[in-house]
Amino acid sequence: MKEVEIYTDGACSGNPGPGGWGAVLIHQGRRKELSGGERESTNQRMELKAAIEALSSLKYPCRVKLYSDSAYLVNAFNQNWFRNWERNGWQTAKKTPVENRDLWQQLLELSRTHQIDWIKVKGHADHRENNRCDELARAATKQNA
Repeated sequence: MKEVEIYTDGACSGNPGPGGWGAVLIHQGRRKELSGGERESTNQRMELKAAIEALSSLKYPCRVKLYSDSAYLVNAFNQNWFRNWERNGWQTAKKTPVENRDLWQQLLELSRTHQIDWIKVKGHADHRENNRCDELARAATKQNA
């Protein structure tokens, strides 16, 4: 399998409000940048959307190291939150509907296609690729305002 590094970030102006996401993909020294957004979204949705769009851009099943500053995204996979959500009919432990179910379902499908290591990075620190994703996401947010 090809090995790919993916860095993602989401942003929102207001919450909800105009949102944007950014992703950087690196494979064998080559990089690809992706970004987009929505007129009305939330920060959490944009974090998920960044991962979805990056993973969806892969043409073949890959081994992926996905880096994100979103604990919401990384912990859901590393702590297997989704298993309980699926088992409980997409209800949280508090018996409320799981927010962003549509995006979580897309991510789960993609995670079954690729072998993904979900890695948490500190946001707004001196991490070059995370900072670049933040720039892409903020620029997309402005385009959707």
